Amino acid sequence: MTVTDDVLLVHGGTPLEGEIRVRGAKNLVPKAMVAALLGSAPSRLRNVPDIRDVRVVRGLLQLHGVTVRPGEEPGELVLDPSHVESANVADIDAHAGSSRIPILFCGPLLHRLGHAFIPGLGGCDIGGRPIDFHFEVLRQFGATIEKREGGQYLEAPQRLRGTKIRLPYPSVGATEQVLLTAVLAEGVTELSNAAVEPEIEDLICVLQKMGAIIAMDTDRTIRITGVDSLGGYNHHALSDRLEAASWASAALATEGNIYVRGAQQRSMMTFLNTYRKVGGAFEIDDEGIRFWHPGGQLKSIALETDVHPGFQTDWQQPLVVALTQATGLSIVHETVYESRLGFTSALNQMGAHIQLYRECLGGSDCRFGQRNFLHSAVVSGPTKLQGADLVIPDLRGGFSYLIAALAAQGTSRVHGIDLINRGYENFMDKLQELGAKVELPGKPVG
Repeated sequence: MTVTDDVLLVHGGTPLEGEIRVRGAKNLVPKAMVAALLGSAPSRLRNVPDIRDVRVVRGLLQLHGVTVRPGEEPGELVLDPSHVESANVADIDAHAGSSRIPILFCGPLLHRLGHAFIPGLGGCDIGGRPIDFHFEVLRQFGATIEKREGGQYLEAPQRLRGTKIRLPYPSVGATEQVLLTAVLAEGVTELSNAAVEPEIEDLICVLQKMGAIIAMDTDRTIRITGVDSLGGYNHHALSDRLEAASWASAALATEGNIYVRGAQQRSMMTFLNTYRKVGGAFEIDDEGIRFWHPGGQLKSIALETDVHPGFQTDWQQPLVVALTQATGLSIVHETVYESRLGFTSALNQMGAHIQLYRECLGGSDCRFGQRNFLHSAVVSGPTKLQGADLVIPDLRGGFSYLIAALAAQGTSRVHGIDLINRGYENFMDKLQELGAKVELPGKPVG
């Protein structure tokens, strides 16, 4: 792991208190921007956060001839796909190196241009997220795929056609791929064992506004009836429940009190139940949710991550930091990404007692059992955390290190903080608003 120059000094031990705002979900907004490619008219997307993934997709859209400009209100984008064109391979690669979003351009570009080029993909290193399945899905729709230098070249010799697909695992990315491809394919597509996360539902709302015909059944089956053309959309993106939960865990770990404007109860119900079991307090109103540590001891719990409506894997890492302050033994079974618990080694260096296991602990057997992955953890607490040198491994793990540094005694040097910008809008400003004692070397922040 490489130590980078973007370092944040965190002077811990101060409760985070105050108000911050979360805007549109990182796991929806870039995908809704890609969906605009499918339309024959401009689209208007509101509640857009200023994060790196949005900037990456904006750049890729512009490379393909889509006009992207700010709208009338803050956080609004107007996307005009009237003049979609092929993009230079080197330009695509330059824009896409740090993101996996470009794989979702395949279906829309095949519909609009008849071909697409997808470079090698980046993203967080938290376990296998193979793209081979994406290409296999596109082949089922009728695309041909040829490996070329630097990536994959796809062609649609004729109109893509609907098909029957069953996902081996309810993958969010694969579900998005099918949706963005099936809406303009000829005939009916039936997708079984689909992901049904709130962000997937919101993407379906976007596509329906454009003219798509999409039905969701209660058994994780989605049926898409292809149409001949789509228009634009006007959509207010749902709020980022993953960022909201991160700040909630920060309030708990630092014994603070944070009002998260924009947080929504409906998409966070599973998290809120777990938060309450641990001993956290929250209060919901029409504008957001207040999260705080009510005093006294936090309680240890058994936790298992799962696809929606289960406990989201992106909620797990920030909450584990809070669990280091709970009394007793907490058991965490990660069933979504096999390498997501690797971030705990740094917490142990700070004074936490976390032991990893290859067995499926505290719940049902999962697909990682007996496969030599350290995907279960036992967290023994409470333990006092001490400041340390930390190198951010991935987006959620990075924010978790930030929480740990804020909760710890002494000063921590957190390296690689720029990665947090991928999914947390203006997080440095938000830290300042919450009274965190942080500074960039040579430049005080709060």
